[in-house]
Amino acid sequence: MDAYDAIVVGSGPNGFAAAILLQQQGLKTLLMEGADTLGGGMRTKELTLPGFKHDICSAVHPMALASPFLSSLPLEQHGLKFIYAPYEVAHPIDPKHAAILHRDLKHTAELLGKDSRAYQTLFQPFVDQWEELANDILGPLRIPRNPLLMAKFGLKALPSTSSIAKTFKTEEAKALWAGLCAHGIQPLDNLTTAAVGMVLGTIGHRYGWPMIQGGSQALADALASLFRAIGGEVQTGIWLEDMAQLPKHRVLLLDLTPKQLLAIKGLNLRSGYRNQLSRYRQGMGVFKMDWALSDPIPFHNPEVGKASTVHLGGTLEEIASAEYLTGLGRIPDRPYVLLSQQSVFDPSRAPEGKQTAWAYCHVPHGSTADCSQIIENQIERFAPGFKDTILARHSFNTQQMESYNPNYVGGDINGGLMDLGQLYTRPNFSLTPYRTSNSKVYLTSSSTPPGGGVHGMCGFHAARIALADHFQIKVTL
Repeated sequence: MDAYDAIVVGSGPNGFAAAILLQQQGLKTLLMEGADTLGGGMRTKELTLPGFKHDICSAVHPMALASPFLSSLPLEQHGLKFIYAPYEVAHPIDPKHAAILHRDLKHTAELLGKDSRAYQTLFQPFVDQWEELANDILGPLRIPRNPLLMAKFGLKALPSTSSIAKTFKTEEAKALWAGLCAHGIQPLDNLTTAAVGMVLGTIGHRYGWPMIQGGSQALADALASLFRAIGGEVQTGIWLEDMAQLPKHRVLLLDLTPKQLLAIKGLNLRSGYRNQLSRYRQGMGVFKMDWALSDPIPFHNPEVGKASTVHLGGTLEEIASAEYLTGLGRIPDRPYVLLSQQSVFDPSRAPEGKQTAWAYCHVPHGSTADCSQIIENQIERFAPGFKDTILARHSFNTQQMESYNPNYVGGDINGGLMDLGQLYTRPNFSLTPYRTSNSKVYLTSSSTPPGGGVHGMCGFHAARIALADHFQIKVTL
């Protein structure tokens, strides 16, 4: 077999980022994927009916634009096209009233009335200076480039969602804030749950929350096209179970979770490091649904139909209650539902005159409960007549999600619980958590900082460190 400078296992956004960076620096790099198609969470398939394209996991991509590495790549030259809805996020509080997140921060704030100043004050400094923050937020613990700005961000990001919500007076502002933070998939009273809301809100006002024309698979295809164009090699259909399966190589980068690392034979990890990995904590899971629809979702408030992403959960108190119950291992009757209606803005997703919809709710880790009814009931609550538009449906419980993509352990799409103990110290406490106890093996997955999201920064940092350790190549952004 041919010898490689580097092998990257796993073709999610982090695997691709690592492979592209290594190949850009002149290393002969092989990207290996266990599935028959590339992409990890960036896959699109006809899950319901022929001609209806559904994103398996990631559906809306604000982090791709905000990522210092992915945004530096000429992916539009490889067929990537972003699509924007009129509104970034809609959050109905009841059938008639909704909070709307526009890309324009000032306009969003004005719509919040009494909370206009508080909302704008929360986000404005970081919207204006995102580029100065991005490398510090989307990376490991280190001395920040702008310590004062990072300290200001930390004061907003480290508290709980509920704590920051106390600065708002209106139900609209509180609910919009709760919907952003609930992407973190944990109870909203937990410390650091404000971090996800701060990042997603800031990015929404800086770049928007775009979709990708044709589906998330188009992002994977563009990354693959770029990687091959610069000389990278790709193999699919090979699940790594034993190091003996690999060609000769100098370094190995794994876009895998700690659970998967521990299962690989011949990896030669020290017992102390293995013990640390075995204590890594996974978060709650998701129950995912896709629909083929006869018509657009008939939201009672037509403004909600103009947003690519819709947060369905009602008030802050309702969302907090649902996330709290899920954290206790229970399934609420009215869950927080994250919904996307891509085909309204991207006709390539469905046959002419038809629509698709994508949604998930949070469930206890590893749950096999069927949440189809409670998700559809929650949509129907804000869109009477929704169920009448359903032509076909498809669902994944947490175990089916993991079977489809082993990185989603127990349905955990964030690569591990992102609480105070694991926000940056993942999968172990280290200033270079991408290194393993085997000096030739690196971890590139979302189980390293900065965690979940289609940004590729976990892979970038792992590759950056491997380049410095073994090839004396220093890379910065």
